[in-house]
Amino acid sequence: QVQLVESGGGLVQAGGSLRLSCAASGRTFSISTMAWFRQAPGKDREFVARINWSGGSAYYADSVKGRFTISRDNPKNTVYLQMNSLKAEDTAVYYCQSGPVYSWGQGTQVTVSS
Repeated sequence: QVQLVESGGGLVQAGGSLRLSCAASGRTFSISTMAWFRQAPGKDREFVARINWSGGSAYYADSVKGRFTISRDNPKNTVYLQMNSLKAEDTAVYYCQSGPVYSWGQGTQVTVSS
């Protein structure tokens, strides 16, 4: 089992930046991918970004491409999401996910004021 703890959420004005962190513990040797998802009020959880743990290849949702960057620090078992040029529609609870056996963090709230 992998345990995930997100941090770094908060309130920011539109156009601002935030960096989210997700620290993994437990069976971290089993991780092959880590991803960020988000869920806005009244909406389904949606994919934001994913990174391969070994090679570092990254993938993004079209809605965040060019504004968000996912990265990882393997020795620290931590994945980051740098979010720039934030928009009101980025407001959501952001969740970290590890794979291939899915584990989820508890989420961190990001609120962007317009």
